[in-house]
Amino acid sequence: MLRTPLSRRAFLGAAAFTTLRAAERLPNFVFILADDLGYGDLGCFGSKDLRTPVLDQMAADGVKLTSFYAAPVCTPSRTSIMTGCYPIRVGLGNGVLFPYSKTGISSEETTISQLLKARGYATAIIGKWHLGHQEKFLPQQHGFDYHFGTPYSNDMNRNHYKTPEFIAPPLPLLRNGELIEQDPNQAELTRRYAEESVAFMKRNKEKPFFLYITPNMPHLPLAASDKFRGKSKRGIYGDAVEELDWGVGEILRGIRELGLEKDTLVFFTSDNGPAQVAKPDNGSAGPLRGRKASTWEGGMREPTIARWPGTIPAGTVRSEITSTMDVLPTLAKLAGAAKPKSRIDGVDIFPVLEGKVGAKPPRDTFYYYSVDRLQAVRNGKWKLHVDRPDLKQEGLPLLYDLEADIGETTNVAGGNPEVVGRLQKIAEIARQDLGDLATGVKGNGIRPVGTL
Repeated sequence: MLRTPLSRRAFLGAAAFTTLRAAERLPNFVFILADDLGYGDLGCFGSKDLRTPVLDQMAADGVKLTSFYAAPVCTPSRTSIMTGCYPIRVGLGNGVLFPYSKTGISSEETTISQLLKARGYATAIIGKWHLGHQEKFLPQQHGFDYHFGTPYSNDMNRNHYKTPEFIAPPLPLLRNGELIEQDPNQAELTRRYAEESVAFMKRNKEKPFFLYITPNMPHLPLAASDKFRGKSKRGIYGDAVEELDWGVGEILRGIRELGLEKDTLVFFTSDNGPAQVAKPDNGSAGPLRGRKASTWEGGMREPTIARWPGTIPAGTVRSEITSTMDVLPTLAKLAGAAKPKSRIDGVDIFPVLEGKVGAKPPRDTFYYYSVDRLQAVRNGKWKLHVDRPDLKQEGLPLLYDLEADIGETTNVAGGNPEVVGRLQKIAEIARQDLGDLATGVKGNGIRPVGTL
């Protein structure tokens, strides 16, 4: 089959979306989401002790996003990728789902996989899902043709939880909703996911595909294969990260060998910050304050890279505010897909990826939610903390200039009362729309979670 890549400039025009000929190929999308990887865990983001040559080269070949945000924990981040929304808007902002949970992604929500499937894409998720493990919440019910991986986190096996009568079953490994293994060898999962990803691309090389790859690493419990175990300078955590980098390399090699490099946008990020940062052999948030489950930058700002040879300029760095919510509108626009009927919060960030200089930033404001509490807002370079239970609410409001103080070390609220006032008004807009448990405000723009 002859593939003639569509001119990127023409392709992005609205008219081009309605005049595609059969011989013109829609772009492929490979989205890789690491689990609990820190902002400072890649060489291209400043790591001095971890070897990540594949991802470093990917950054050299594409664009590095230095202000890309996820949610503080797993399920909410994955929710925002799938729906293009703040997780709290669609009822999945309340922490992570567990093996005893009876909720999940609502069938009323339109996912990016459904939008792309409607455009003729083959769709797959390889790895962790974590948007509900009951049958109605599984990937096949939400636009995916294929799933191989775990329904939730790799530590949710044989555990006792807050529900006294519930003990988790052995960790399930699923293929298309069917149990194929229990408690799989986690040291082999990174390799198996890479092999499954390449096999999916080979099966679907003649049509556009959306491949969502969600490794379990480096989420606890950490594991690495014999080839990588004991080889890094940062213990088992470093071993897992270096094997993850290798796995990305296998996927990129598969794309190259299929002759699809110029047809494929590859995106890499993490779902939240590192789980543990106190010891040398744990994750690193680099210059950022905080870690997983926090709304400090270290909990939500992620090491992010996008690569698309011939379309995304090589070796570029962009600092605009971008987020996991932007995945859906960006990919949908590139594929000429319909927009969801329900309101979304994400914006098209392709102008950022392709390096347009001088264009208006796609967004200037971002809300930091922890579970259902609004804890901070960002507008431009300014970040205002309005709720800090970890500090016993002392010193509020806290204002930081993230351009001058990325580590959130110096509160400049006293010298910038006008900025504080402006961001407090933005916080109130967020509360009225999405709610805020800290102040008791019930949002008027939230939708119900999926239930059995």
